[in-house]
Amino acid sequence: MRSNYLFTSESVSEGHPDKVADQISDAIVDLFLSKDPEARIACETLTTTQLVVLAGEIRCKGVYEDDRWAPGAQEEIEKTVRETVKRIGYEQDGFHWEKLRFENNLHAQSAHIAQGVDASGNKDEGAGDQGIMFGFACDETPDLMPATLDYSHKILAKMAADRHSGAAPFLEPDAKSQVTLRFENGKPAAATAIVVSTQHAPGYDTAEKEAELKDYVKGVIAEILPAHLLSDETVYHINPTGSFEIGGPDGDAGLTGRKIIVDTYGGASPHGGGAFSGKDPTKVDRSAAYITRYLAKNIVAAGLARRCTIQLAYAIGVSEPLSLYVDTHGTGTVDDARIEAAIKSIGELGGLTPRGIRTHLGLNKPIYRPTAAYGHFGRKPEGDFFPWERTDLVEKLKAAIA
Repeated sequence: MRSNYLFTSESVSEGHPDKVADQISDAIVDLFLSKDPEARIACETLTTTQLVVLAGEIRCKGVYEDDRWAPGAQEEIEKTVRETVKRIGYEQDGFHWEKLRFENNLHAQSAHIAQGVDASGNKDEGAGDQGIMFGFACDETPDLMPATLDYSHKILAKMAADRHSGAAPFLEPDAKSQVTLRFENGKPAAATAIVVSTQHAPGYDTAEKEAELKDYVKGVIAEILPAHLLSDETVYHINPTGSFEIGGPDGDAGLTGRKIIVDTYGGASPHGGGAFSGKDPTKVDRSAAYITRYLAKNIVAAGLARRCTIQLAYAIGVSEPLSLYVDTHGTGTVDDARIEAAIKSIGELGGLTPRGIRTHLGLNKPIYRPTAAYGHFGRKPEGDFFPWERTDLVEKLKAAIA
């Protein structure tokens, strides 16, 4: 591993068109799981000027069975979509929660997929698809996340909180951030460049208003980043293209699953390629990515490594994972193979089967809409939400390795 280098990660706000799509898809997942914890959902969303389109496959008791919708179900779906857009804050001429046109093209799950995934007879529930999933953790921040991504997320989350509270009424929902840090001896040493582009109310393209906006953003950055990382040498690029009034789905179309690096580790870790939002937890793209983060975070929290990457692989319809791989990047206190063996020995993980993962983490619940903006990882576990961020496996890992 290099010890001295520059590294950059980006984030996007809840009002970014792709994130609007992600939040709608996950709001639909939550809606169906609230009706049927065993529901099957694969919901894709398209957002563009005054239009939201849903497409995908579902199976949900009491909502969609025998190729037909239950009375009132489609109306409830549309209400959920509009409430999600309203919560984000879109009441613009080009995208308005009340005025947008809505299309629902969800249909029944393929029977051929269902037969591979569903448990039957002596067959355990199989994975909802083939694929590889990665989890990651490092000691760069208290959340055990890459610092560049952690700060990028938190800048935008703070700006959104100020927008919603009225503390920054000049902000509109769409925004992006990017943080570049210089690392020395493998640790964050200085912020060399920070980029923030935010949609704003009309009139903020004059010199006076631009200065007001930039001062506000710099104040947020100073609140989020540790003071020792900022200096006179930090370069700020705030709305570098100038005016940014047209944004969100009116400025650019949005699709579910187009921000997978933002959703995960900001490029600091490999990615298996599968998106999360819009998928129920039988889809290992989602659930296995959560369990690998959980394992990696607990390994770092246990002091077994300063940096950890974990990979799992699955075949559609097969319950047992095809492989488990642990890499502590030379920072481990014990051999990586011993950590792999320790993970396999912990019975409560259910052998890392799709059902075992869902049971251990409690994933068959409507807990997903909050994941769809500001990252799925590095969040605070509260109640049923973000259970993969708990560090309750630390002592079990230590005991298994001792």
